[in-house]
Amino acid sequence: MKTLTQYGCLAEQFWRRHHPKMWAELSRTGRLEAALREAEERTAADMDDLRRHFLTQGLSEEQAEQTAWEIVRERYVFLRSET
Repeated sequence: MKTLTQYGCLAEQFWRRHHPKMWAELSRTGRLEAALREAEERTAADMDDLRRHFLTQGLSEEQAEQTAWEIVRERYVFLRSET
């Protein structure tokens, strides 16, 4: 597996711990790396869009980054836990 970005690494750790069934299925079918790459790409793209939006609204760079992360993180990285 190629080196993941911070978002991919967070997703990998979170999914392994909180989504063991999904993790096992993705691993078994050889789709884990692609799923992690997609999660990190979508996270980065959404983060960039939102960060730029918040900057135009007058937030500082740090505030824009933090607010974007709070919105995006549960979309692709910190998924709701399996029941």
